[in-house]
Amino acid sequence: MQRGINLKEVEEHLWGLVNHLALTIGPRSLYRPDKLEEASSFIWGLLGEWGFSVVPQEFQVWKTPVRNLIAYLHGAPERPYYLIGAHYDTVSHTPGADDNASAVAVALELAHLIAQGVLKSLSPLAIAFFTLEEPPTFGTPLMGSRVYASWAQREGHAIKGALILEMVGYYCQEVGCQRYPPFLRQLMGLPKKGDFIGIIGDGKSRRLVERLKRAFEMNPALPVHALVVPLRGYLLPATRLSDNASFWDKGYPAVMITDTAYYRNPNYHTSRDTPDTLDYSAMAQLVKSLASFLTLFWRPL
Repeated sequence: MQRGINLKEVEEHLWGLVNHLALTIGPRSLYRPDKLEEASSFIWGLLGEWGFSVVPQEFQVWKTPVRNLIAYLHGAPERPYYLIGAHYDTVSHTPGADDNASAVAVALELAHLIAQGVLKSLSPLAIAFFTLEEPPTFGTPLMGSRVYASWAQREGHAIKGALILEMVGYYCQEVGCQRYPPFLRQLMGLPKKGDFIGIIGDGKSRRLVERLKRAFEMNPALPVHALVVPLRGYLLPATRLSDNASFWDKGYPAVMITDTAYYRNPNYHTSRDTPDTLDYSAMAQLVKSLASFLTLFWRPL
């Protein structure tokens, strides 16, 4: 099914989505609830335009109404399902092109390709856009993905794997531009250039990591490196800095798919995190790699 993907068109779509979120809307946080609402309405409107029925998960923080947005396909959530997720909020002072408009754009483009019939998978699937991943709610029960994961557990959802997209747009080619937690590069022989996408899972997610890595390796245009961390990531705290930890803590298999954030991107959480710093060709290749997983490794139950 990947043969139908026009990578040039995908690049253009990704560029437009990131620009709208980061520049037209701008910083999207609890401190700017009007912008958070504008981003939510933009995502909801696109999904509706493409024919998806969107389920909002609404709650309040500081008396401010906020929402997660979820599109369910092919019998989810009544049947065991995979989830692709990204948070659409930012810290208060950044346009958040990489963090996390890049991930929202990739998730939206996958939804768009599914709606067009370019990607065809009959497996139950949820595409989720989470709110309030960033401070001041990060790590609290009010974090959007924690609200969702807790609700899913209470409702008895069988989530086969959550694929969390977290900062997926920044790539660098200079030797030494890619950094790591102490000793990790030496132990694992990881590259010094930031020209790859990372997949990070906990011990319970090992099989999910392996299947994703196999699918991604079918696309040599975007190198991939994978890491499995024990104890839900507590031995390597940087692996818990996104929505994947919300699912790990509820016992669900989950991975973070990432450009490694501040270990690579010098614009992390600053006003310099703008659309012109991203590599849309690499992001389009990530769409292609995810499409491999969707079409080749997800099977109807």
